[in-house]
Amino acid sequence: MLTTYANHTDSPRLVDPASLAFQSLLDKFAPTDATVLIVGETGTGKEVVARYLHHHSQRRHGPFLAVNCGALTESLAEAELFGHEKGAFTGATQAHPGWFESAQGGTLLLDEIGELSLSLQVKLLRVLQEREITRVGSRKPIKVDVRVIAATHVDLAQAIRERRFREDLFYRLNIAVVPLPPLRQRREDIPLLAQHFLALYARRLARPARRLSPDALEALLEYSWPGNIRELENTLHNAVLLSREETLTPAQLRIAGYSERGFNLPTDSTLDSFLQQQLTHQPQQLFDRVISSLISNALTMTEQNQTQAAALLGISRHTLRTHLANQGMIKGRRKVMTSNVLLSQRGEQERELRIGYQKFGNLGVLKARQSLEHCFAKQDINVLWSEFPAGPQLLHALQNNEIDFGTTGEVPPIFAQASGNAVTYIAWEPPAPSSVGIVVPRESDIHSIEDLRGKRISVNKGSNVHWLLLQLLEEAGIGLDELKVIYAPPKYPLTASDYLSVDAWMMWDPLLSAAESNPELRVLVNGDGRVRNHQFYLARRDYVEQHDDIIKQLVESLQQTGLFIDEHRHQASVLLALELGLEVASVERALTRRSHKTRAMVFEVIKEQQIIADRFYALGLINKPVRVRDAIWQHSSALALAK
Repeated sequence: MLTTYANHTDSPRLVDPASLAFQSLLDKFAPTDATVLIVGETGTGKEVVARYLHHHSQRRHGPFLAVNCGALTESLAEAELFGHEKGAFTGATQAHPGWFESAQGGTLLLDEIGELSLSLQVKLLRVLQEREITRVGSRKPIKVDVRVIAATHVDLAQAIRERRFREDLFYRLNIAVVPLPPLRQRREDIPLLAQHFLALYARRLARPARRLSPDALEALLEYSWPGNIRELENTLHNAVLLSREETLTPAQLRIAGYSERGFNLPTDSTLDSFLQQQLTHQPQQLFDRVISSLISNALTMTEQNQTQAAALLGISRHTLRTHLANQGMIKGRRKVMTSNVLLSQRGEQERELRIGYQKFGNLGVLKARQSLEHCFAKQDINVLWSEFPAGPQLLHALQNNEIDFGTTGEVPPIFAQASGNAVTYIAWEPPAPSSVGIVVPRESDIHSIEDLRGKRISVNKGSNVHWLLLQLLEEAGIGLDELKVIYAPPKYPLTASDYLSVDAWMMWDPLLSAAESNPELRVLVNGDGRVRNHQFYLARRDYVEQHDDIIKQLVESLQQTGLFIDEHRHQASVLLALELGLEVASVERALTRRSHKTRAMVFEVIKEQQIIADRFYALGLINKPVRVRDAIWQHSSALALAK
């Protein structure tokens, strides 16, 4: 479609008559200030059309904001749309503007407006008529200069008949209507869109250019695309991600319902018929057979990549591994313990190493290259990987005997020690202060650390960025009780509700690097001159005592991987970008900001850790003092680690 692909210089120029007529209609509406109603099926790109209208209007230098009305909670929807005053309701510790005020001078898209409650429809009608809003908890009207664009996939006429949508609001919105044609009605655009998406994702994933075979293009043209352009984009993104060949075949597209004989075979009804037949004649273990077949095919199609296979199946990697363990394809923890007992009785030895990682740094690359598996295969050492969103969660798993080894920043081990976790420092990597920072919206009124007073800040408790936040507050003379700290794992990209619920986010690489590339965000400050931001490798104390040789070999592999990253940074970035789903440039920038040389624990680093531990205890964030040196691997001096 003319989509915000229309905002890209390399966007496809559509040729289908329906698309050309559609673009002509948009070009007439764009320069005006008229309220526009966009009607179209899910996946046709209604928000993208709204952005096109905004960027081709007199308001293009103002903000463009989009709010999903279906995602607004009933209790807070009015406050989110129109803002609220301090004390308006429980938790309203300060005044806050809503969507309309935030879009002042620009355009506000009310997506899925058909999902708005009747009570809010009344208030929205008044806003459209009077061009003013009243915050929750206030009686003072505020003038707003905002162009409203509404979008829906709902038949509003039917909703009016069912008394789910107000007729007077419909007529207020129904000034300029944009009927968004589905993809199946403009098939001539499919080759151009396909070419655009293939080039886009090949570039983002740092892959060679991909092209469609004649049969693959025919398959795209024959398919009905019920999910419209969004489904087409996801299909081609998946194909570029998983394919190793430059020419994509119909099988590699994995379009729902496609076979070599066309689209007339595997439908829902035939699948139901097959399952009914199997249940009638061969019900034994049918569920296990179906699950086994799904998983086996997903692993084959992803070349045994468990993360990609899980994504293909629409389940988490942990769920996939549970199924694999149940099927005996990998070893579950209980089975391994039992088998180890039997093996020891026979004088044999089979061991395992369970690693927690975060898809970044040395461990992320080590996993992607599978060099550790090759190293340990001849020694009958089984390597298992578990992904975690952050260090505190990883160390919780370490404490509960779910993993044996992992890596975190400098703060999580202190919290772990304070809670009685028998964690052991194995090694460390040089500091990377610019790899942590605080991110705010581009148009935020937060321009200095002092402006954080009274704001809502999201931080992962017990993480490196938690330490950075404390340093920033001390620098600005702000007490913890002078702002609202929201404890949550970091996330990126941010959603509309994130912008409403939080004023600033504490982030670390590679998410911080990705956020830097987002024109809607800016980094207020980073950790330079404020924190060291070390990275530590940690293990369970009992595991180190029993498997000292494994730990030594593991650290040597980390050293070699660190050298590989520093010498082949782009290649390492490509490996990590595939796992992270981020642009290669963002990952490469994140890798550039730190050294990856694994080193033995030294007195200076232990001393710095102790300073952080003492500060957290003084602030009451940990309930007892800790001695960092009590948790140092005593055998680390025996390692020939880089100095």
